[in-house]
Amino acid sequence: MGGLSESTGAAWEHLRRLPVWLPPALLTLAVTLTGLGSAQLWRDELATWSAATRSPGDLARLAGTIDAATGPYYLLMHVWVSVFGDSTIALRAPAVLAMTVAAGLLAVLGARLVDRRAGLFAGLLFAVLPGTSRYGQEARPYALATMLAVLATLLLVTALRRPSWARWAGYAVAVVALGLLHLIALTLLAAHALVVLVAWWRGAADAGVAARAHPIANPDRPASRDRSAGNREQPTARRDHPVAERDRRVWRWVVAVVPVVLLAGPLLLKARAQQSRQLNWVSLARLDDLSALPGGVAQSSVVGGLLVGVAALGAARLGRRALLPVSAVLLPVLLLFAAGTVVPLWVPRYLVFVVPFACLLAGAALAAVAAPAALVVVVLTGLLGLPDQAALRRTHEWPRSAPVDYAGAAHVIGVGQRPGDAVVYSPRHSWLFLDLGIEYHLGDPPRDVLVTEDEVRRGDLWAAECPQPAQCLAGTPRVWLVVAGRHAEPLADVPGAKGDALRAGYTVAQVWERPGLTVALLTSSPGR
Repeated sequence: MGGLSESTGAAWEHLRRLPVWLPPALLTLAVTLTGLGSAQLWRDELATWSAATRSPGDLARLAGTIDAATGPYYLLMHVWVSVFGDSTIALRAPAVLAMTVAAGLLAVLGARLVDRRAGLFAGLLFAVLPGTSRYGQEARPYALATMLAVLATLLLVTALRRPSWARWAGYAVAVVALGLLHLIALTLLAAHALVVLVAWWRGAADAGVAARAHPIANPDRPASRDRSAGNREQPTARRDHPVAERDRRVWRWVVAVVPVVLLAGPLLLKARAQQSRQLNWVSLARLDDLSALPGGVAQSSVVGGLLVGVAALGAARLGRRALLPVSAVLLPVLLLFAAGTVVPLWVPRYLVFVVPFACLLAGAALAAVAAPAALVVVVLTGLLGLPDQAALRRTHEWPRSAPVDYAGAAHVIGVGQRPGDAVVYSPRHSWLFLDLGIEYHLGDPPRDVLVTEDEVRRGDLWAAECPQPAQCLAGTPRVWLVVAGRHAEPLADVPGAKGDALRAGYTVAQVWERPGLTVALLTSSPGR
């Protein structure tokens, strides 16, 4: 243990010489880049690929039909894909960059609200969470929303401490971007509003955003140095802006959030009208969903529980200075849960943007102990999360014991495909997006024989199929049937008129079972 303590102490000495944001950012970049392309694109990422490869006009139709809430993100990804391509790594790279920036910004925010040590440990802890890797390796908007949530909060603290229209304008831009990329992340504004009101009513110190208010003793410094630092800084902490200036801060915050209402408001109304289609797989929230949330957002129940426990210690240590991070965690969770008990909205990953603020609280707790001990906790958190880190790099599906091997199914078809072949999917209108998965991995799949109008022309995520399958299948000698799940007799499990037409006109020549999928080659029955 002595050797471990010495090596950890040496590591801390190296860390403290660097800019506070650099180690968390580099660690997050290294972790999220590891195995970036290992897991196949999962169903939500396939939707991103489908949308991002459409024209802006087609994207506008898609937003008008089903996916308005994600429309701005799709437009951003359209620009990205047009420059960097649509490989798995290219599609996920923006999330990697966003999580990297989020970790650096979190360290800066922690240093501003508490001290350098708290910011550094918060950023390092955030970097090693399995959830950071999971959503930092996903072509969806959650990593970008996480980055913008931290950025907006950092800009709010800056504007409250040194008010100016330029700083409030920066905050407004960040909040607008946050709302456009992830509407549910706007629940963070409840925490911002609370802090602004407390700062107006009681002053910045009581709101927890005063510069260096009530410094906490640093266990790595001699007590005399801490006392002298406190004596120098406390007079500054006691000074606060006069009442008139505090009033102006409130009104400037109100003005700063007006653009969000104007720009994100119509998007919210449109998304609300599409909810029955977009979230038809979500159930109403129940009390036990709250207990499962830490494991959901951290992507590990053990790590999530540890994070909550250490964060609670940090909140107790900070006292009133915990107002901003505590409210940034609790208010979005409670607001979404309350709404989710009435309307199906409760999805744990929608709340990933609160994780950095829990890490900030945990960082404050770690800053109370010697640096080697704090680094050991960070390392232990990373080790506890290793099984989940490995699992999420195998598949992004949930549960991870049920992967969907789109690439394997596409390979089977690609090897055996002949000119004139057709492909049929069952089910078609499924969130598994069987057709998108095969198309992405195969590039040039067989003719989708039952399609009468593809998803792009429909402005939808699903194509329209022939109402009379037997007529559309006429004259097709071989059909590749792709069925969700593993089936020894896939043809017998296709329902409705589609199944009747296939069973009447074709026999099964060969079956390949792949994780989550079954591929069957059907040949035309004799005499047809």
